[in-house]
Amino acid sequence: MKKVLSVENMKKSDKNTISEGIKGTELMFRAGKGIFESVEWTRSVAIVCGRGNNAGDGYVLAILLQENNIYTKLFLISENFSIEGKYYFDICKERGIPYEIIDSQTSFSSFSIIVDCIFGTGYKGNLEKKERFAIQEINNSNAYVVSVDINSGLNGDNGMADMCVISDLTISIGGYKPGHFLNMAKDKIKKLINVDIGINPVDNPYYLLEASDVIKAFKVRPNFSNKYTFGSSCLLGGSKEYSGAIKLANLATGALKAGGGITTLALPNTLIPSVLPYVLESTVCPLSDKDGELVFNSLEIDKLLEKVDVIAYGMGLGLGEGNLQTLSYILSSNFPGTVIIDADGINALSRIGTDYLVFSKMPVIITPHVGEFSRLLKKSKEEILNDPIGLAKEFAAKYRTIVLLKGPTTIVTDGKDVILVDKGCPGMATAGSGDVLSGILAGMCSFNKDNLLLTVASAAYVNGLAGEIAQKRSNVFSMTAKDTIDSIKDAINLIIMKDNVM
Repeated sequence: MKKVLSVENMKKSDKNTISEGIKGTELMFRAGKGIFESVEWTRSVAIVCGRGNNAGDGYVLAILLQENNIYTKLFLISENFSIEGKYYFDICKERGIPYEIIDSQTSFSSFSIIVDCIFGTGYKGNLEKKERFAIQEINNSNAYVVSVDINSGLNGDNGMADMCVISDLTISIGGYKPGHFLNMAKDKIKKLINVDIGINPVDNPYYLLEASDVIKAFKVRPNFSNKYTFGSSCLLGGSKEYSGAIKLANLATGALKAGGGITTLALPNTLIPSVLPYVLESTVCPLSDKDGELVFNSLEIDKLLEKVDVIAYGMGLGLGEGNLQTLSYILSSNFPGTVIIDADGINALSRIGTDYLVFSKMPVIITPHVGEFSRLLKKSKEEILNDPIGLAKEFAAKYRTIVLLKGPTTIVTDGKDVILVDKGCPGMATAGSGDVLSGILAGMCSFNKDNLLLTVASAAYVNGLAGEIAQKRSNVFSMTAKDTIDSIKDAINLIIMKDNVM
């Protein structure tokens, strides 16, 4: 896993590194050198500098470019500098590197590469008129744009922006930041790399999941095994309004293709005839209902829970009283397996109260998108988008759950550790994609009971990678959730064949 540092963690870590004897000017030089070595430079480079250390990295870069006979010009927001930045700017002046203060007549049109050193992670959320002008001119240019540390205007912790630089390449300094991955980041950063300058995290970092980590979830399977060896999962969902016959059947297929041994579809009895034609490998468990809405029956639920290791609950279930009663009962039971709560299960949880999670005896995974998490926390979507990691981590710790917060990059946390999963694509923004994830989760959790946090994150990775494969085979407009299911096996092949695990 790659380390990801919050802005505050990076600030503290940078300060700690300096206190241990490495000068700030040395760290700045390492950053500038790393940037220089990361790009194939042409003979026409504009470096747009702000007021802080991000600008200082740009001044070091200008010195190195001049030493290599590459024409470079500095464009300054103002003549204000950090201590280290001023040290290198003075060298630039001594060497005759041209510079100008940005005004309304400034143009970058003659440059083939523009380097964005305006803010970095120092951005606080307010753009002045001159900064807006500079960012606009950068984005309107035809140049190749390189952002240093993070795109100016993009929040380093949450990836949100009112206005920011859109880069061809972003070069992270010292370590990745959450803002490189979350929310709007993927739309603003075409390519991302990191330059290590010798800063070690002071606080526990977050982690970015890689294929080499996901491999651990797919252990070699012995010949001396059967379907029970790899766990039994149940998918409980469906209602008259959200019958989703094909979707539910495909959800079960997703669980099996992800490695589960047995999958049971549990749904209101009235829906059984419409689902049966689409079910081949799974078993079906009819539940009491009234006009297609689940009716709570403790004997049926007890019998169901006896047979399974994992239950994924809530997909298309509606918000009838039967849903509320059934979820309350399951969370209050002695079920020894894992409960995954999704969709209408999360909406039901917001109504019965999250205290049920505190007193539940089984591992619980919740899989909300921002809207569902908003209802659960009783906070606005904007509040969640502004602090997705903090709120997910706080909820997981308080209620002893694993939170999988869905987004362009998925956040998975147990309240202690945080794993980011940056797999996925715009084509997955369609009905049923969350249901597919629940199916994959159910399948993988049924045969992977060790290190549940890693298993959950790995399931999100498989789901996202399958979606990316599906989008390439289809297109961003026509792709459906079923396309993702059809690509699960190919996603797993890419993961396990990489290290010849099987």
